[in-house]
Amino acid sequence: MLRACRDACRAAGVAFRGRAVRADFIAAAVEELSLPGPRARFSHAILNPPYRKLGARSATRRALRRAGVETSNLYAAFLALAVRVLAPGGELVAITPRSFCNGPYFRAFRELFLREMSLRRVHVFESRSAAFADDDVLQENVVLCGVKGAPPGAVLVSSSRGPGDGPTAARRVPYAEVVRPDDPERFIHVVPDRAGKDVADTFARLPARLEDLGVSVSTGKVVEFRARGFLRPDPGADTAPLIYPAHFDAGVVRWPKLGKKPNALVDCAATAHLWMPRGTYVVVKRCSSKEERRRITAAVFDPAVVPCARVGFENHLNVFHRRGAGLPPLLARGLRAFLSSTLVDTYFRQWSGHTQVNAADLRNLTYPPLEAIERLGARAGDRALGQREIDRAVEEALGVDAARGGPRAT
Repeated sequence: MLRACRDACRAAGVAFRGRAVRADFIAAAVEELSLPGPRARFSHAILNPPYRKLGARSATRRALRRAGVETSNLYAAFLALAVRVLAPGGELVAITPRSFCNGPYFRAFRELFLREMSLRRVHVFESRSAAFADDDVLQENVVLCGVKGAPPGAVLVSSSRGPGDGPTAARRVPYAEVVRPDDPERFIHVVPDRAGKDVADTFARLPARLEDLGVSVSTGKVVEFRARGFLRPDPGADTAPLIYPAHFDAGVVRWPKLGKKPNALVDCAATAHLWMPRGTYVVVKRCSSKEERRRITAAVFDPAVVPCARVGFENHLNVFHRRGAGLPPLLARGLRAFLSSTLVDTYFRQWSGHTQVNAADLRNLTYPPLEAIERLGARAGDRALGQREIDRAVEEALGVDAARGGPRAT
């Protein structure tokens, strides 16, 4: 590595002197930050940090907390400590998974990073396996560049398929397009092309949040390993339906279904807190597979299709509900159509490059007004629309081109 740096500097006419330090970076950085008085600071940091989850009670996590760093993954720990030991005006360049850009697990890290650093460039690799395939990281990856303590300025945002490919799109954008000043979650939006900008503008104009619609979203209550003794492969007289992602079928929940997953949960005092009452719900998979074209996969749970007095939703689902009960059918069908549209898929990809869809991500979306969603629901009826029909219905309800986000041609 030192030889490569020396050769690159020599080719650029830059003086170079290097020293390799063999040490645990986290332990060394935490110790350095804990010392009183002036400390050595670095002018530049170039990172390709390791990727590994950190247990909440691990020694590494405890050490990081001593340095004021809270994160659930090793790569974000490396980034945070590098930021802390940079001098004011210092520059950082890193290639990392994109998961820190959104979601609750990295919120504390985003707050630290964006408080200390001003982004100058973000490049995204659109393939979810090109850069970190050896580490089984199934998410998009980014190269980011930032300056410590600098005022926010324009950000160059670009993209390519993978590390060996040339850029497919690039745009210099205002800082507020990347990190929106009114977003409490501090999501980082990567929008390298004009079509994506049109989509982002459309969502900026949508007036509603879920609370405005009287809707909440939460993860399914049934955690399989905790309820194992009450799971049943087939329904029986003492059970009620248990819904998994495997029960999705073209936008509708079909139950029961033969396969590896249970179909039922015993209805008894020990499981009383796991049920939701009979009603119409929208359910979204928390994890999308590589084979699925859409990051958000939604379906309607209809009690006319699955007759029951109560229903359990497994923890790999997000459930849209109203105060813990079902939604009006028109609203549920409209929400499902909206979430399944090309418009939402395009927007979601701007700040989420991994396989998970968290409830916080769904709360962070803006939504059409209630009347527009109900019009979508009326258009959908009780049948599953094809993708073209969904996008056409969204166009008509919102007055936009669902594939681009811009105004519809007239």
